[in-house]
Amino acid sequence: MTLVEFLAPLSKAPNKAKVLATLYYFARYEGSDGMTSAEVLAALKRARAPGAARMNVPDVLSKLGAHVDTTGSRNGMKVWRLTTTGEQEARRLVGLPDAEPEVEVDVATLTKLVATIQDRPAREFVEESIKCLQVGALRAAVVFLWAGAIRTLHRRAWAMGAAQVNNALRTHDASCRPLRRDDDFSNVKDSIALTVFQDLGMIDKAQNGTLGEALDLRNRCAHPTKYRPGQKKVSSFIEDVVGIVFLSPQTPDGRPDSDQPSSPRGGPDRPGR
Repeated sequence: MTLVEFLAPLSKAPNKAKVLATLYYFARYEGSDGMTSAEVLAALKRARAPGAARMNVPDVLSKLGAHVDTTGSRNGMKVWRLTTTGEQEARRLVGLPDAEPEVEVDVATLTKLVATIQDRPAREFVEESIKCLQVGALRAAVVFLWAGAIRTLHRRAWAMGAAQVNNALRTHDASCRPLRRDDDFSNVKDSIALTVFQDLGMIDKAQNGTLGEALDLRNRCAHPTKYRPGQKKVSSFIEDVVGIVFLSPQTPDGRPDSDQPSSPRGGPDRPGR
């Protein structure tokens, strides 16, 4: 979602609403730790917000009271950020659901994770998942996070060698064409890929089972049905997938390090739900 789209419902709203929404957008979707009045004004102009050219942003910010606070200065100008009250007001103005503590925890977890993902497509999928969580699109969050996770496992398996991958794959799908590059995994069903990853020693049997449950949830969320996962279900999915795929210690050849715990929170070694 672009700032233009985010501000669209506020085209006829007072300037304070547009400023609050802009601060919220950059904090939540761009990772900003605060903005100067000049930065807010420039963003509003780029988004073609009505009245932006004549807006006195410093004056608007100074009158927002408990909705904003200053965090220092940049280029000789005050840096402003939203307070908790300001975040709540911004969400109300643009019609977002109230923030839930579990969502905030999951967003924080994935935001820290993004910085560690080197593969660009996988990183972008996780970034999309974060955006979906922030606006309450739980099904989409599940789908995007799974896409980033399975992409990561594809790359990790391929680093072990084409011969090993294809030998393991033929054991479970004799009709599958040999893979010539990691992108060819797109022709392999995720359920079969998980079994291949287990054969390669990347995951163990318990982790395969847990990821299989996660795949089931992903499939229910991706298909056009009336199924709506609850926040606890999605939070559990995130904990399992992140713990196994992104946080499990790996040896140089991509295998799990059995001498270390699988994740800081117990992850795949705890009893399955």
